[in-house]
Amino acid sequence: YKNVYERGEKRDARLLPEKLTVYTTLVGLLNARNYNFGGEFVEAMIRQLKECLKANMYNEAVYLVRFLSDLVNCHVIAAPSMVAMFENFVSVTQEEDVPQVRCDWYVFAFLSSLPWVGKELYEKKDAEMDRILSQTESYLKRRQKIHVPMLQVWSADKPHPQEEYLDCLWAQIQKLKKDRWQERHILRPYLAFDSILCEALQHNLPPFTPPPHTEDSVYPMPRVIFRMFDYTDDPEGPVMPGSHSVERFVIEENLHCIIKSHWKERKTCAAQLLSYPGNNKIPLNYHIVEVVFAELFQLPVPPHIEVMYTTLLIELCKLQPGSLPQVLAQATEMLYMRLDTMNTTCIDRFMNWFSHHLSNFQFRWSWEDWSDCLTHDLDKPKPKFVREVLEKCMRLSYHQRIIDIVPATFSVLSPANPSCIYKYGDESNKSLPGYTVALCLTIAIKNKTSNDEIFGILKDVPNPNQDDDDGVVPGTLFHEVFKTLAESDEGKLHVLRVVYEVWKNHPQMIAVLVDKMIRTQIVDCAAVANWIFSPELAHDFTRFYIWEILHSTIRKMNKHVVKIQKELEETKARLARQHKRRDSDDDDDDDDRSSDREDGPLEEQIERLQEKVESAQSEQKNLFLVIFQRFIMILTEHLVRCETGGIDVITPWYKNCIERLQQIFLQHHQIIQQYMLTLENLLFTAELDHHILAVFQQFCALQA
Repeated sequence: YKNVYERGEKRDARLLPEKLTVYTTLVGLLNARNYNFGGEFVEAMIRQLKECLKANMYNEAVYLVRFLSDLVNCHVIAAPSMVAMFENFVSVTQEEDVPQVRCDWYVFAFLSSLPWVGKELYEKKDAEMDRILSQTESYLKRRQKIHVPMLQVWSADKPHPQEEYLDCLWAQIQKLKKDRWQERHILRPYLAFDSILCEALQHNLPPFTPPPHTEDSVYPMPRVIFRMFDYTDDPEGPVMPGSHSVERFVIEENLHCIIKSHWKERKTCAAQLLSYPGNNKIPLNYHIVEVVFAELFQLPVPPHIEVMYTTLLIELCKLQPGSLPQVLAQATEMLYMRLDTMNTTCIDRFMNWFSHHLSNFQFRWSWEDWSDCLTHDLDKPKPKFVREVLEKCMRLSYHQRIIDIVPATFSVLSPANPSCIYKYGDESNKSLPGYTVALCLTIAIKNKTSNDEIFGILKDVPNPNQDDDDGVVPGTLFHEVFKTLAESDEGKLHVLRVVYEVWKNHPQMIAVLVDKMIRTQIVDCAAVANWIFSPELAHDFTRFYIWEILHSTIRKMNKHVVKIQKELEETKARLARQHKRRDSDDDDDDDDRSSDREDGPLEEQIERLQEKVESAQSEQKNLFLVIFQRFIMILTEHLVRCETGGIDVITPWYKNCIERLQQIFLQHHQIIQQYMLTLENLLFTAELDHHILAVFQQFCALQA
């Protein structure tokens, strides 16, 4: 059973890290009985660690390092060899021409293991440990932190500092060291078996050299630690550990691990979170809510799909109806109060979560408590948030229901009746140019007239691209008509303008129609980007649905490129298989012409697909160039206007716009990194205003 057991242990180390000490104790007891098993197990773990590092599975590798370090406590691994391994980890910080994120990971792997094994290592090798910690401190002092503002949920450090993850962990380890490595939260079952374990023979770890950095290495991005609660928020319950206590790190790590292990099964996940060991010693509900929101608001993207966090919180409320909903309401109130300094991307996620959550609880909320938003300028974050929440609630319900649930005083923020505005439908507009043509067109559409007859009616309009008639033509029935009207770039923009004019009271319909027009190739992605930054949309520029459309457009473009690349790879693989099959047939020596005939169609197909891939990638790059160019233009205009008029640059519009620029970089970072040189040479040059250039520099620092 040895192989089965080893595989199970390694799997559990990765999937159930919160139960890590249980499994290390078990390995310790088996090692005490069978020394060879312990040696083979340690070798297998080291092999697994090397494989994880080569495969860029860094999160899994952290758990394996932690598992190995706890084996020191169980007398399986000798402390000096663990110290030697950590020395090799920290020596990575001395490497030249490697990304900072590489050094960060090895330092994190070392520091994050110390709550488990720090005391044991310090008792055996204090001088060596002091030297490693000194090297670590030296590295932390010199590392760049340009990226931090881009990853912070809040721009203000009050009431809770938003610390960079290594800085926070270092402070926690320093406090742990000051407390003589006494930690009070990790379960240590091996202490009960000390009389057996202390008799066991220990193993030395084989020499471990971190795999060298390669072009294919992809390291975890840096993070900022999310803080929402402290001991003052729950004065009646158990005291919440301070932000720099190592217990806070251990609790949060374990809760994150539970979510990672069970996120696909919300009921199991909620039950596991609520049955976390030691829940009577800590304010568990506060820790859980903080950890869930930390993941939801994590930048650049949450670890799991956003809707998972909504369903998880609903399940938690069901399991703890007497306490958790109150903590969640308290958290919601705190988030609302801090909207002024909250990152725009996180406000979007907060709005999506809150509206979805309300839809599961009959949209009940004490709206009067938020009436302060009515006294603010409507462009400020609080009224904008309430407006967007009600708009999103309407998508999940219907207009009248939303009007009924909010107080009459909130009417200024309530969504408009989502009806279309068809100016030719009103007889009082008979004097409008093209009214007669529009009437004929409406009758023709109702009678399901052919495309040719539609074109015949539109011929009476001097220039169809300057008239609004095309706004009423349904796309599926008259695709050819739309294609003709949108042949030019100006035609595409005009079609989009008309969609906005007709459906400006129904943002969801605009999003649906634009999506449909891209899929049916009536408009292209670059046209949508230009339309979003056009003066006609200036009034709605900071609205959520506008950015929903833009991100959807970018994703569509990215999926298109991936799809063609996949087709190309599959065709190349088919050709390779064909060659391999032919090479294995020894009796086909004289059949060269037949082979050429077989290869011909596939080679031609590969050539065509390569051209399509190049064309799609060029279109993709152009889309990002258009988006960033338009951002630079409107932000520069704002900065010049403020400088000329002696006005403060930091307005609600500016904050929204600059953070939307950050959002584009963060949400599509993997694609944008391919075009970094082009962006640096063409757009984000040294001459650019420092307000705008800082965003690009922060993005570059994420993987520097």
